[in-house]
Amino acid sequence: MKLDKPVTGGPCWTELGTSDLEGAKRFYAELFGWRAETDPRQEAGGYSVAHLGDAAVAALSPLYQESQPVAWNVSFAVRDADESAGKVTAAGGTVLLGPMDVFDVGRFTVAIDPTGAVFQMWQARSFPGAGLFNAPGSLGWVELLTRAPERAVHFYTKVFGWSVNASEHYTQWGVDGADFGGMMAMDDKFPHEVPPHWLPYFAVADVDGAAATATAAGGTVLMEPRSVGDVRRIGVLRDPQGAMFGVYAET
Repeated sequence: MKLDKPVTGGPCWTELGTSDLEGAKRFYAELFGWRAETDPRQEAGGYSVAHLGDAAVAALSPLYQESQPVAWNVSFAVRDADESAGKVTAAGGTVLLGPMDVFDVGRFTVAIDPTGAVFQMWQARSFPGAGLFNAPGSLGWVELLTRAPERAVHFYTKVFGWSVNASEHYTQWGVDGADFGGMMAMDDKFPHEVPPHWLPYFAVADVDGAAATATAAGGTVLMEPRSVGDVRRIGVLRDPQGAMFGVYAET
């Protein structure tokens, strides 16, 4: 990711909804060295912010609705959550929740794109988002997996104004040309029951070592570590509760 801080239109935060909050805290502490602090306010519902040093890097939370899947979710920064919600609807998406205020820290929206992928939007007030990007244990890339890539390009460029750098095999998203993520078309190798989704990738020092650590901690390797050209090594993992996420290292 060429972005090193939250910027309008770019990914600013990622959070996990999990069926076992304490188990997830232990797993990601072992894997990334996160220190999770749970908001003590009852109305926060157990929302926990993970830190590396003094930097907030991600959140872990219980499932708040029966229909909510165990999954990682990606939030994109917006200037005006209400205006952006209108853009989502106008471009063919659906607003699932909000916009709503979250204490005094920001305004929050959950939406689904026309291809079926859920994402979030964040209008910052006192909390801008992650305080660290691209360093081991922090967010470094976000990837949309979808069965309708052309519809996705139309939608996200309308809503966020992203730049699109497309090649034969992969499409990269950017803000003013600074790439922060990509898109992969879901083919027949993906089971039908797997919905389109956004997948966060966390930077690590050693992808193979991270895969081994995740396995030892009760996770699963979904995509074995592999090299992408001469510059990056990646893998896709699943935590013990079933949430998928990626890891990568620059080589």
